[in-house]
Amino acid sequence: MSATSPVVAFLGLGAMGAGMVSRLLDEGYGVTIWNRSRPAIDALAAREGVTVASSPAEAFGACELVHSMLADDAALLSVFDDELLTSVPPGRVHINHSTISPSAAHELAERHARHGVGYVQAPVLGRSTIAATGGLLVVASGDPSAVAAAMPSLEALGQKTWNLGDDVAMASVVKIAVNYSLISAMQSIAESVSLVEATGIDASEFVEILTHTAFSGAAHKGYAPIIAEKRYEPVGFAMSLGLKDLGLAEAAAAERGVSLPIAPVLHELFEAALADADLSALDWSAVAEITRRRSGL
Repeated sequence: MSATSPVVAFLGLGAMGAGMVSRLLDEGYGVTIWNRSRPAIDALAAREGVTVASSPAEAFGACELVHSMLADDAALLSVFDDELLTSVPPGRVHINHSTISPSAAHELAERHARHGVGYVQAPVLGRSTIAATGGLLVVASGDPSAVAAAMPSLEALGQKTWNLGDDVAMASVVKIAVNYSLISAMQSIAESVSLVEATGIDASEFVEILTHTAFSGAAHKGYAPIIAEKRYEPVGFAMSLGLKDLGLAEAAAAERGVSLPIAPVLHELFEAALADADLSALDWSAVAEITRRRSGL
């Protein structure tokens, strides 16, 4: 780390946020970190290039670019309120990586604009287990000047970044739609695996056939083996966040008059998984176990 190394701040050090900070450090960035709880800070604080901020306001004071990865709409709207944004020095840009509703993205952009702070919506695609490797994909939208300022650090974080234009909601809609497709894919895998297991066929052999032919993409090659082998730990994405993102897809579709016929079925399955003490703390792909159990497997 040299005196000329770029420095950014990162707020929110869950599994995904911590992995993203590690990636930025590996790419030569200095990173000022903040998190609500101390253990996550301690896990990174000893690394070269890391500085700890005592508050989001201190992070904004120290860095022109502030990345964040918080849990949901409520967390973002609570932290990035008018009181905080009033104190932010001119020329700062906030890059939000959380998956949030289009309406929350618009509200955050309006708040930031009132105080002269740039805002970029930039959710990431990929599991937290690959965040530190640079394997994430990024979709970004927002004011063109803010996106331009954010682009170098976004490109450092992942293998590809798509600029979806100046409407901050566009990145949210795309991320929500991608997650809806993933949820739908996991359910189709669960049903197919249950079908072959019921006939005595080895699930792993079936998955090898499935992913070798028609379904060779990352979703099936990633999740089908996990479901076939019931490898739901370590958790790459929490079950509760899966239901949250499904709800975001349902709300976005309702606002635009779009029909999602299988969404109610998926919603009920996630609620059942979260109500089960054995499944609720596992990876979101463990929702497949509800289909297995209902199939008598």
